[in-house]
Amino acid sequence: MKFSILTPTHNRADVLAFAIRSVMAQTETDWELFIVGDGCTDNTAAVVAEFNDPRIRWLDLPKGPGFGYRNRNLAFRQMRGHYVALLGHDDIWLPDHLALLSRRLEQSGAEWAYSRPIWGEPGGTLLPGDFDLATDAAKRKKFMEGKLNGIPASCVMHRRDCFARYGYWNETLPEWGDFDMWVRIVAGTGCLGYLPLPTCLHFRANWRKISNVTSRLMGCPELLCELPALRLPPGRNDQESAWSCITKDPDWITSLRLEVDRADELLDEKAKHRLTTIYHHLSRRFSPLRLRSDFLLRQRFPDGKFFR
Repeated sequence: MKFSILTPTHNRADVLAFAIRSVMAQTETDWELFIVGDGCTDNTAAVVAEFNDPRIRWLDLPKGPGFGYRNRNLAFRQMRGHYVALLGHDDIWLPDHLALLSRRLEQSGAEWAYSRPIWGEPGGTLLPGDFDLATDAAKRKKFMEGKLNGIPASCVMHRRDCFARYGYWNETLPEWGDFDMWVRIVAGTGCLGYLPLPTCLHFRANWRKISNVTSRLMGCPELLCELPALRLPPGRNDQESAWSCITKDPDWITSLRLEVDRADELLDEKAKHRLTTIYHHLSRRFSPLRLRSDFLLRQRFPDGKFFR
């Protein structure tokens, strides 16, 4: 078995099917999917049963404390795959997610890796994430201190033997059990794998804080009009709209990734323009003072020894 996948869920029968379909659409087919029901009281079990796939295992468990980390650990202990991947019940993987992330782990030699997230905001806006721990030392420091995390769990993959080396999720934590384990893994190895290509759509729930969204586009909404692929068409819900784009338009994923790159270019251009404007403003404001000070210094030091 190459991949073991965990999808914890609690009463999201309305969107769970799209997450499952995105697993079944993977180019890698050697996987097992554990769907862990954490005290579900809706028709989640019926949704899972409709797929009738022996690779899918449904664990209908009583509600666990907090976010149900105890129930998740029950699934982790039964996994057989070489790699462990996480998928939120309201998220969607692009079809090459498993293939690309496992390749990144193999190429980097790391035990833990993640891909660049795309945050799906309520209403259909897709925001490219900006959380590169591979090159941003300041972010990595805060990440390792447990103070900053901009990585959705659905973007993460790690080797299964990490459980033997670093333990399972801390069941006593009220939240951030995944984050806690990731820090332990990276601290133990000193390295990580980062895939700058988006492979996952992470939909932010209405109750989650918008401060968790790490995207430079948050401050530049006017640029979205130049990036049409970052807007989902209307639908019953955002997951349905996204899945329709993925399955009905063979070029949509390519367009999405190209526009993520284009968004970076536009944001860089905007930042350069802003810095240039500030520089010219300061130059106009302070250049008379600089000229006056240079004149006085030359009078005081006519031989120029003051100047380097």
